Amino acid sequence: PADPDAAADAAGDAHAARFHAAAGRALDVMVKEAAARGMKGVAVVAWVPGDKTLAWDSKMRAVDAIVLGEANVLAIAYAKLSEMADTLEDSGSQVRKTFHGELGYRGGAIRPAPGGFFLAAFSGGKDTDDLDVSKKGLDVLEAKPEAAPAGK
Repeated sequence: PADPDAAADAAGDAHAARFHAAAGRALDVMVKEAAARGMKGVAVVAWVPGDKTLAWDSKMRAVDAIVLGEANVLAIAYAKLSEMADTLEDSGSQVRKTFHGELGYRGGAIRPAPGGFFLAAFSGGKDTDDLDVSKKGLDVLEAKPEAAPAGK
C-alpha cells in the first residue's frame, strides 16, 4: 500500500521547489504593481510546509526603501507574515485578538496549497493597496509552471 505520509512529503517538496522557482517572479510582479500605484515599501513572499507553521522559506524585495518616514515597513511586512503563519488567515483578519508582537495590520494574504501554504505581504501603502499587491504575488506562486518547449 502507498504511504500517505510519503505522498504528502512529496507534494510538499514539489510545492517548496515551485515556491523557490517562482518567488523571484512573484516579487517582480509585486514590485511592478506597487510602482504602478506609486507605492514604495517592501514585498515578501513565503512558503510554509505542512498544516501548521513550524518553518518557512521567504524572499523579500524592497521598492525604494525598507523605512518610510518613521515606519519600518520591512518589520511591518514580516509582522503581517507572522500573524498569518499562526492564524492561517489573511493578516488583520481579526479571527482572534492580536497577540503581543503582532500589529494586526491588513495587507498580507495566504492561500493553501497541497503540502502547505503560500504567503505574501506588502507594506508601504494603504492596507487595501497592500492587499491587492500581495494577491498579485500569490497569483504567481499558485500558477502552474509553464511546460518547457519541445526540444529544450
